[in-house]
Amino acid sequence: MGPGAGAGAASAERLAAELQMFGLDCEEAAYEKLVELCPLYRQTEEELVAELVAFSSNAGKVYLTLENLSSFESEFLTKRIAKSRHSATKKDSGHTGTWDIVSIQELIEVEAKEETLLNSYATPSKGSQKRTISTPETPQSKRNVSAARSPHLLFSPSSFSPSATPSQKYSSRSSRGEVVTSFGSTQGLSWSGKGGGAGLRVKVLDTDRALTKSYKSMFQKLTDVREVLTFRIEELGCELKEFYKIEALSPISVPAQEPITLLGQIGCDSNGKLNSKSVILEGDRELSLGVQIPVDLSELKEYSLFPGQVVIMEGTNTTGKKFIATKLYEGVPLPFYQPTEEDGDSDQRMILVACGPYTTSDSITYDPIFDLLTVIERDQPDVCILLGPFLDAKHEQVENCRLTSSFEDVFKQCVLMIIERTKSSGIHLVFVPSLRDAHHQPVYPQPPFSIPEFSSEDKQRVHFVSDPCTLSINGVILGLTSTDLLLHMGAEEISSSSSTSDRFSRLLKHVLTQRSYYPLHPPFEEMSIDMEHFYSHAPLPVTPDVFIVPSDLRYFVKDILGCVCVNPGRLTKGQVGGTFGRLYISRQAADGSGRKSPCTAVQVVKI
Repeated sequence: MGPGAGAGAASAERLAAELQMFGLDCEEAAYEKLVELCPLYRQTEEELVAELVAFSSNAGKVYLTLENLSSFESEFLTKRIAKSRHSATKKDSGHTGTWDIVSIQELIEVEAKEETLLNSYATPSKGSQKRTISTPETPQSKRNVSAARSPHLLFSPSSFSPSATPSQKYSSRSSRGEVVTSFGSTQGLSWSGKGGGAGLRVKVLDTDRALTKSYKSMFQKLTDVREVLTFRIEELGCELKEFYKIEALSPISVPAQEPITLLGQIGCDSNGKLNSKSVILEGDRELSLGVQIPVDLSELKEYSLFPGQVVIMEGTNTTGKKFIATKLYEGVPLPFYQPTEEDGDSDQRMILVACGPYTTSDSITYDPIFDLLTVIERDQPDVCILLGPFLDAKHEQVENCRLTSSFEDVFKQCVLMIIERTKSSGIHLVFVPSLRDAHHQPVYPQPPFSIPEFSSEDKQRVHFVSDPCTLSINGVILGLTSTDLLLHMGAEEISSSSSTSDRFSRLLKHVLTQRSYYPLHPPFEEMSIDMEHFYSHAPLPVTPDVFIVPSDLRYFVKDILGCVCVNPGRLTKGQVGGTFGRLYISRQAADGSGRKSPCTAVQVVKI
């Protein structure tokens, strides 16, 4: 087919088919521009798309806008076509440097067109004596120009996924906004905040010890791991001994005919899961030199144990080879934080909490996060806490590498879009990473995200924190972690009780009394823990007033030892919508009447 054949029959449908073949995508107005370019430069759809593919490969463009096409026309297309026509003219005439009136006129028109477009979209150079005042054939609206200059505003699945289709199950869901569980006095509450406002202070507790940047991981020695574990046994052992006023502890391996008291860490005698017949007690280094002994639990009426738990047990060890436990001393929680005047006012504040994934399992369109932003814009919470994963490493399109953009670029577009959408309201944003974030460092404790692209004026209200993190909001302490520790511990815990007990309550009590954001050892098989940083950043500094523990397990709100523990669920559950949490906090003034929970009301709501 010749260069001019079919030029007048150019269609957006044929152009779209050609572009889709090469994995390119255009905004709607760009298709109209391409239809105009075909007859203008005497190109068929196939020829024009071939030139466009070459331009996109050189410029690194996968999503074409009007501004991109203007650059393509002025910087690439005119030069390429003029060069090819010049070569054809020389070949036909047989004389080097010979031009006819037709080819000269065509070149004059091309140069005039190029100058017009350049002067329409840019400031002329210093050497220019005049500026052509004209309007381009396809003018850009201010909205399109602004969007092109701010790539994060164009956060859409077509910009990073060639096959993004909305989830049908998610879009057809019912019971949107339904409250599925409540806690506290929720009657008559409007569930609206102040959108940040004056007097709001959000900060990481104990900033000197907080994890603020990435670190080299997996260079730990076995001796260093052992040091951390033994020191943890001795540290918690001292607290237990002092609290229960135990006079003396005995070594594990020494036989004794009288009842003795032992300190150690619960473990399993094999690589399988813990059960009542496989429990061992690993002693401390000072008294027992780390010796292990099997434990008989038949004499214990009630117990709840998991690997890594530091306990004190009372019982008999007549042979030195098996310990028969008769009494179990459980751990004790840390004290609560005592707020000061520097922590800000005691006004009631609204907090919204959501945990990823923010896409359904059958789509990458991020519809759930746009629905969440609609809720945020409507309710204007003072603080919005968003926990990862933002780009789930377990998503099918991520696992199969079907995205056209890098994982980090998709994440940055998502976060910058959230920051931009909430800028006018002044809402404080807290971003917590997850081990399932495809682009981020998959080690626990996990360093915070790093996005230098967002503006300096947003740094006062946007907080990138680590996992785990202890956050202070006007003196109310929130414990945050995106790790599913309830699922991990629940798979390993064993218990026996004569009364009906709630497993969630037992696990949360273990977390608070073991004084660690992740007391399980050895960790879940998907976890990579750096023990040196674990010792510095994973222990609880205080007992939090509110503990956010998102999990794949069922959502809940519970008061455990005075700490309000909230599992807001995940924003999506497979192909359907999930839940998020919202709560009111109000720091109580110390009046000598005892501590009152600063968390006055909590609700878990369907998205």
